[in-house]
Formats: sequence, C-alpha cells, structure tokens
Amino acid sequence: MKNYYRIMLGKGSAYAEDAHEGNYIGAGWFYDIDLTNKLPDNWREFNKKYIPVYLEQNPDKTKVSAGLACGMLYTIVKGILTGDIVLCPDGQGNYLVGEVVGDYEYHKDATLPHRRSVRWYTKTISRNEISESLRNSAGSIGTVSNISRYADEIETFISGSRPSSIVSTDETIEDPSIFALEKHLEDFLVKNWKNTELGKYYDIYEEDGQMVGQQYPSDTGPIDILAISKDKKEILVVELKRGRASDVIVGQIQRYMGYVKEELVEDGQIVKGVIIAFEDDIRIHRALSVASNIDFYIYKISFKLENVK
Repeated sequence: MKNYYRIMLGKGSAYAEDAHEGNYIGAGWFYDIDLTNKLPDNWREFNKKYIPVYLEQNPDKTKVSAGLACGMLYTIVKGILTGDIVLCPDGQGNYLVGEVVGDYEYHKDATLPHRRSVRWYTKTISRNEISESLRNSAGSIGTVSNISRYADEIETFISGSRPSSIVSTDETIEDPSIFALEKHLEDFLVKNWKNTELGKYYDIYEEDGQMVGQQYPSDTGPIDILAISKDKKEILVVELKRGRASDVIVGQIQRYMGYVKEELVEDGQIVKGVIIAFEDDIRIHRALSVASNIDFYIYKISFKLENVK
C-alpha cells in the first residue's frame, strides 16, 4: 500500500530548492558514513547499531533524541518505498509533491548526502488549501512525518479536485465519526498541553527548544505523544483511542511502552502510559485493571457564547 510522508529538506526548508532542481529528498545525519549495503530490513537493528554512534558524536544528547534521529534517517533512506508520495515544504507556504522513484544513494560532501531520487509533480499544494488537520500534521516539528491518514485528501489535490467526504478503511476503527473528531484532538491537546492535568506533571518531549514528542516514531508505529516528567524520572506514552476497538488501543500502547522501555529510557527512569478516549469504556477499565502503569482519561469539550453587542 502506498504511503505518504512530509519531509523537511533542511532547517526552514533551506535545501528545498536544490532538492527540487536535483530531483531528490535527503537527510544529513551521519554525513560522513556511507550507508550503502548497511541498511537492514529491520529498523530496530539499524537503531541498535547507530544510536551509540549518534551518542558518541553528540554526547550532550539523550537516547530519545538519538532514537528520533536514527528513526527519521532510516525512514528516509529505507522505510520510504519506491512509489510512496512525499510532500516537502518549499519555505514559501507551499508543498512540493513528488513520487519516490529510486533506492538509497550516498553523495559524499553533499549538504544532504543520504538521498532518494524523486519525480516531482508540476503541481504544488498551497498550505492554505489543505484541511486544518492535515496542515497541523504536515507542519509538525521534525524532519519526517507520516501523513498517510490523509491519503484521500492528498490524492484529490494531486488530481486537481477537493475531497467530498471523510472516509476510513482502517478495520480497527469502530466509529469513523469519532475517529474524524479525534484527528483534531491530538493537535488541540498539544497546543493546550500546559493547561491540562497531564501538563502539570509532564512536558512534551523537546530537543534543542523544538517539540519532537508528537508522533514520535517507534518500530511498531508513531506514538501520539511522548512526554517526560518535570523531574525527568518518568517517560509518558500518551495514546488517543481514535474510535478504535478497546483491545486494539490497549495492546498498542503496551507495545509502544515496551519500545520506550527497551530503547529510550535512561538509567533510573520508568515508563508510564495514558489512554485518552471520547467516552468511558468498561472494556478498557477491565484491561487496565491488571496494568497499573497505564491510566485512562476521557476528554470533554465545552464552549460558551458571549454576547459582545
């Protein structure tokens, strides 16, 4: 199945024009290491080998930042498949759109030496044209963001038409209407994090002043929100139910927490989890009754009208 990614081409899209002219996407981590014939099929094996290299080259960084860097690099050079679609901000309010047409190439001494060939489309997508939820996801911090959940919308722009409805083909989704609502919840939660109960005790993970804890990549999928306690002793995995079956979301967060425990925690840190849903769910209560390190929250949306006339 074809996937869709937002790729940043340098900080502030500094290399977008060069990449467009040169028909490529690329990454700059480990600029002095040729990864030809060094890319295992398993992302975990790549991280296991190169996280120590990253930490050696960047002794002031944490395992979380190392895992993020290695994960994004692997996605660009190996995880993205031929035929996948990439959207790349051009720094002027538009997205370059292209299809990946080649395997990994190493360009020594280039600004972005780890490259994939791309066939760019003549059509660009204006940031102002796309839906708010896609705009938020495509504008998220980080070099790589998987935006495949917006495949229908992206395809309509590529073909020159607008989407007529929101649909979901994910068989794990029980209620598409709630799923559509909760696509917006994640961005709302991130923007208002400090005003929530969780924000009193945890901060969404940041690196060099930039938020990197939203849609943090793991080897079983992106974590909705990765946070760290203010005393740095706990790493928190936050997952939104998104209308999915209860058994699916519980198993999912446990997999993510297992990844964090095995790959990201520093000495003395522990992992906790939070599931956030639209409504109470007895099945989640039952499942979590034997999982003391996972909490369950429901969210409420309220507003009021104020007469200013």
